[in-house]
Amino acid sequence: MAKHLVTGGAGFVGSQLVRALAARGEQVRVLDLLDVAERPPGVEVVLGDVLDRRRVEEAVDGVEVVHHNAALVPVTRAGARFARVNTGGTQIVLDAARRAGVRFFVHVSTSAVFGVPAECPITESTEPRPVEDYGRSKLEAERRVLDAARQGLECAIVRPRTVIGPGRLGIFKILYEWVSEGRKIYVIGDGNNRFQFIHVDDLVAALLAAADKRCSGVYNVGGEPFGTLREDLGAMIRHAGSASRVVATPRRLARALLGALDRLRLSPLGPYHYTVYSESFHFELSGAKRRLAWAPRYGNVESLTQSYDWFLAERRRGAADPAQSIHRRPAREGLLRALKWIS
Repeated sequence: MAKHLVTGGAGFVGSQLVRALAARGEQVRVLDLLDVAERPPGVEVVLGDVLDRRRVEEAVDGVEVVHHNAALVPVTRAGARFARVNTGGTQIVLDAARRAGVRFFVHVSTSAVFGVPAECPITESTEPRPVEDYGRSKLEAERRVLDAARQGLECAIVRPRTVIGPGRLGIFKILYEWVSEGRKIYVIGDGNNRFQFIHVDDLVAALLAAADKRCSGVYNVGGEPFGTLREDLGAMIRHAGSASRVVATPRRLARALLGALDRLRLSPLGPYHYTVYSESFHFELSGAKRRLAWAPRYGNVESLTQSYDWFLAERRRGAADPAQSIHRRPAREGLLRALKWIS
């Protein structure tokens, strides 16, 4: 039974990983600014920031496997803080892990390192070309992990596509709420782009496989099957029995308007969202399937419908908690609220 540290263990992905590890009987410690909601018995929490070297060293002490999930995400609009936390924080955790004699380091990265894909499917050998601060900070964090690997720390980098599933709110709360009210669902462009998600359970399974097998390397992971954004949103709408429909918008105009609203802080959508969601974006999964003996159990439609059903159940019981991590609490609609009322 290994001892695991999960940084960002109170977040959407981190908390699911903590529960999965605890369910297997592993010893689990969390480093986060927040406590873990519904924390499993025996899980230890170190409250602290990945930028606090002393707290990080305390958290890493005696640990065999580090799962580094802590990061600022696009919706936070963190600007220069993306590099400080996502890159600098990763370096601090890596340094502490090396000094503590950690056996294996699993780094959760992001598909945002690829920016706007020139072609799909994306493979592990596709050159990353991030287009905004979040993606750039995460790519530099990957480079720090690879540097640590060259110095002898066994590491895996896992790049998930957009993660959804029960427990995920953030900007998806807006989608689910609009569908529940029968509003028009606007997409940037015509919605005929093939856009892949990944269910949080499939991501957790990939992270566990990398740690269990000590499979160093870089892995792209996503869900299967998936269709176009229009097709998959339409399937969720039909599942919901909603009067909503998917509505196309002119791509260049929509991006320009959302960019202006973003700069004025009048929209919850950051540059990554309005730059990438209009494009085809999907991974080729053979590397993870072969080396990790992993395969996704969920495609886009099942992931979206499960997420939607969870949202309805949580709304009925009034369970929103503003103290939760950014992906686990609702995003504010901003000026999109005005669009909602005419939709």
